[in-house]
Amino acid sequence: MTLTEREREIVALLRRDPLIGSQGMAAELGTTRAAVNVHLSNLGKKGVILGRGYVLGDEPPVVVIGGANMDVKARSATTAVAATSNPGTASMTAGGVGRNIAENLARLGTRTHLVAAVGSDALGDQVLAATSGAGVHVEHVRRSARATGTYTAVLDSDGELVVAVADMAATDELSPEHVSAARDLIASAGLVVLDGNLGAAALELALDLASAAGVRVLLEPVSVPKANALAHLIEPGRPLFAITPNRDELTALTGLPARTERQLTTAVRALHVRGVVHVWVRLGARGSLLSGAGESIRLDAAPADVVDVTGAGDAMLAAFCHALLAGDSPGQAAAYGHAAAALTVASPHTVRADLTDRLVRALQREVVR
Repeated sequence: MTLTEREREIVALLRRDPLIGSQGMAAELGTTRAAVNVHLSNLGKKGVILGRGYVLGDEPPVVVIGGANMDVKARSATTAVAATSNPGTASMTAGGVGRNIAENLARLGTRTHLVAAVGSDALGDQVLAATSGAGVHVEHVRRSARATGTYTAVLDSDGELVVAVADMAATDELSPEHVSAARDLIASAGLVVLDGNLGAAALELALDLASAAGVRVLLEPVSVPKANALAHLIEPGRPLFAITPNRDELTALTGLPARTERQLTTAVRALHVRGVVHVWVRLGARGSLLSGAGESIRLDAAPADVVDVTGAGDAMLAAFCHALLAGDSPGQAAAYGHAAAALTVASPHTVRADLTDRLVRALQREVVR
């Protein structure tokens, strides 16, 4: 079933506020109540809306399994100088690759569940409150005896990352037993997203549970060390729908160089042989390469004034998943992901609080013009 762009916008509004009403939707979308009612009628015929109360049908959720922590970001006021003190600013916000992906998905209007671990401490309370407040279901986030993880990033004055240190002890404690507790949720998901910060045993079980249920899995390798640790899990017996490495992570996953175009193609092909349907390679300012279904698509990065690069990849993957579930092709979904990433780097926030499907689609239309 395919939804029109306006129908997707209406569904996103209803997910954010089920009581908004047709007049409220018309005001949000800049259209008339009569026009909204036509779209609502069509959504009813498609089975997306049930009954007369704008109740959304039970669309399979996205289940994200991965890290949740507190982000500490320090930004130098001028070009950073190594091995000395630099004047600047600092902030703390809820973060973690898995958690960030989940929040982006929820803000775009996709029903999302997070399987993660945070400490039984004040930071854990803050992370849980921020995540559930954004609309993510957190009933499968366990409280650990370990301290809530932290990700400390130092940014240069232009928003580019200088160095980061991740303390993910609580996520490391997320065991196969904790993943198993969400097995019914995983089996009923529309998509499962796995964060490479997971331990190998937990990651392996999550892959097996999703594979057994026929659920599509997307894997974010996160870093070169994490990609090295999980590379042995990628095999035809547990096929992946998509994996999202950069060049260095692609090399870690395959053991093959990926600097030249020919090397990149060979390394991507090696992952296809190992059961990966779509390989989406992040190429930084050069955009990305999406390989799958017998074709390779080059996508340009959407133009953006960079304020803070943190969280761009998380927004990109979340938007990709959201668009796939909305009926977009993988190529269209990847382009949508680039637009969400551009909006994110143009913001000082790791996850934009104002991120919506409508905002991303508007940027896409602007880029096309």
